[in-house]
Amino acid sequence: MNPRHAVAQFTGRAVGPYQAAVVRIGFGLAWAAYLLREWPERRVLYGDRAPWSDELAARLLAGTHAFTVLGWQHGRLWSELVYHLAIAAAVLFALGWHTRASGVLFAVTVLSLQNRDVLVGDGGDNVVHLMALYLVLVRSAQVWSLDARRRPAGRGGWASWGGVVLWVVLGAALAATAPGWTPWLWGLWAVAGVWWGVDRWRPGGELRAVLDALATMLHNCGMLVIAVQTALIYSTAGWYKVQGSRWQDGTALYYPLHLGLFTPWPGLSALLGSSLLLVFLLSYGTVVLQVGFPFLVFNRRLKNVLLVVMMLEHAGIAVLLGLPFFSLAMLAADAVFLPTAWLRRGPTSEGLSAA
Repeated sequence: MNPRHAVAQFTGRAVGPYQAAVVRIGFGLAWAAYLLREWPERRVLYGDRAPWSDELAARLLAGTHAFTVLGWQHGRLWSELVYHLAIAAAVLFALGWHTRASGVLFAVTVLSLQNRDVLVGDGGDNVVHLMALYLVLVRSAQVWSLDARRRPAGRGGWASWGGVVLWVVLGAALAATAPGWTPWLWGLWAVAGVWWGVDRWRPGGELRAVLDALATMLHNCGMLVIAVQTALIYSTAGWYKVQGSRWQDGTALYYPLHLGLFTPWPGLSALLGSSLLLVFLLSYGTVVLQVGFPFLVFNRRLKNVLLVVMMLEHAGIAVLLGLPFFSLAMLAADAVFLPTAWLRRGPTSEGLSAA
């Protein structure tokens, strides 16, 4: 390929708009569903009744320098506000409502809750944690979003006065809660304001074209990182399994199928675990699929078959081991590899335009 043509493609075309939309919807719904399920226990997990106290959290954060807005203030009111904001941000992000703003709020609330209590989670939280950061870079609202539906009428994005109001409210909230604490949040807020100003007063100018090219490059880089991260999750999991003696002799799945914490359907788990041949095949098959994932997923002939098998595997994990949100997170990550032709046959493409 001509280098000049390659650069033009990289800066001028946002790759995988349908895949980005599915990833956005998947992670938004997965996080919202998790928070709603844990709503009765929210104060114990992340609030004022948590065994992992504010003091313990502060000592850990002093060493890790991890980000959480729950450290800005203490008490029930603040933790309740952040928790319910997290639910709202996840739902709005999945719907694609002012996606740049809701995507940043989604990332902030994910980091805030997870870094407040690092002992809570089932593995899926790590996936959501990483992808929430990557999705800030991605133009995930080009299709299948409320933003995309508004744009044909010329009312989209930060060019709308609703976006301006949201921008002002978020700036005021940031100034009131943590002045000087979060330069990267202030940076994202300022960039959104600059984008709105350029889009309103210089929509056809050179600066607008430069900003659009930069946004497209960030999107393409973000999509690449999501794909590579997903492949790394599978490959590292597979190689760690290879080193375990239980995986080597093919009996690894026997034990969780007989462990009370991971048997929401004891009869079904006992039936599956009673077949040593089936346990052996599933154990070895899991290792082969995970180790081979980075190599097979880029083969067009094998990719679709591999994705179907991985989706069935995650459905089995959700049902048999009682880990639905881990499975939802991995299914959302797998969506980055879904074929465009198949996705285009999904929901209506009404209102598609550049984000």
